[in-house]
Amino acid sequence: MKKVGNHKSISRIITLSLAFVISVSLSSFAQDTAAAPAATAVAAAPAAGGNPVLGKALFNANCAACHKLDSKMTGPALRGVVERHDKAWLHKWIKDSKALIASGDADAVKVFNENNKIAMTAFPQLSDADIDNILAFTSEPKPAAEKIPQAGAEGASKEGGLSNNLILGLLAGILAVLVAMLFMVNNVLNKIAKSNGVEVAEKPKSLPIWKAFARNQFLVLVSVILLMLASAYFIYGYLMQVGVDQNYAPIQPIHYSHKIHAGDNGIECKYCHSSARVSKNAGIPSLNVCMNCHKNISEFQGDKDSTYVDYTKEYYTAEIQKLYDAVGWDKTAQKYTGKQKPVKWVRIHNLPDFVYFNHSQHVSVAGVECQTCHGPVQTFEVMKQFSPLTMGWCVNCHRQTDVKIEGNDYYKKIHEELSKKYGVDKLTAAQMGGLECGKCHY
Repeated sequence: MKKVGNHKSISRIITLSLAFVISVSLSSFAQDTAAAPAATAVAAAPAAGGNPVLGKALFNANCAACHKLDSKMTGPALRGVVERHDKAWLHKWIKDSKALIASGDADAVKVFNENNKIAMTAFPQLSDADIDNILAFTSEPKPAAEKIPQAGAEGASKEGGLSNNLILGLLAGILAVLVAMLFMVNNVLNKIAKSNGVEVAEKPKSLPIWKAFARNQFLVLVSVILLMLASAYFIYGYLMQVGVDQNYAPIQPIHYSHKIHAGDNGIECKYCHSSARVSKNAGIPSLNVCMNCHKNISEFQGDKDSTYVDYTKEYYTAEIQKLYDAVGWDKTAQKYTGKQKPVKWVRIHNLPDFVYFNHSQHVSVAGVECQTCHGPVQTFEVMKQFSPLTMGWCVNCHRQTDVKIEGNDYYKKIHEELSKKYGVDKLTAAQMGGLECGKCHY
């Protein structure tokens, strides 16, 4: 009677190979279905006498530093202001409030007194159409509070494909079937061997596992190769993180809470970082920009028990005093002393010298939101580097981002030509030349 090796190893290899292929296929399917989020766009209909969409941008750029829509800030809440004042009067007030107060206008004097006799900044540069657009935005009804879906068995989005629980359940079922098949194949092979007079040799029970492994040269070779590949993978991953400062959040000499300023108070990013519109760099805001508001705000205005406050009211007030010390402002006498101290801010985002990045091209021309690269800064108590800012991260963004052409004459002509060449309606930044080496490297 002939003796052959145990067929269990063969059946295990076949079964595990099938399990690996099916697992990879299911994982790819899960990622593909999850990567197709449903996008909905709600077009805002222009209100009578103005466009609220344009008005929102103007409001954020000019008004949001002192006004909110639904609660009092430095100035009064502005939602429904057209219902409280005549539109013609509002035009005069916005363009030059001081002149209107000086003329003795009763409404102007009343508003001035109600707001601690703080004169509103004049905006003579705003046209009548601009003001109408802002008023149209403030006239929009207050949006209903959105319901946050609870995590649970029904937490998966219907539009996002199959849920993770369902996929894991299917995978577990398939693996259970494969295990059952393993035992069935083993039994069938043993029966076939016996019916053909072949004796199945059993492994020596007394032989230690490590010795059995050492005697199998094929397994030793495969294990060494896998170990080398795994080591190379982890070493490569470690080296690729050198110089990547994601989540770097240094302590600054004066604490500045983006959560309070950009989040709770809704101050537009480009109000402080105004050079991002026209310059390569976003720039560090001048302390004079801070003093536009903090001449009148000398202590923390919020409730110390509110959810967005991470420190005490006294802590924030002390940080405002550091600002006064830096610019030389005497809050008691309400005047500058002339004694100034430079603030040594700690830089957070720092690209290598051989990398070129232009903020104005992305912000003004491409219309990219600040949060795309810097993350949800309106939730950051301490500012940090949100994105890795690696070359691969930039390249992926250029490959996935469609170029906005609507109202953008900068790209209009080249977009028309390249659209014909590629046979598509929308072009990505990569198709517009965004992957050329000279675009980002000197």
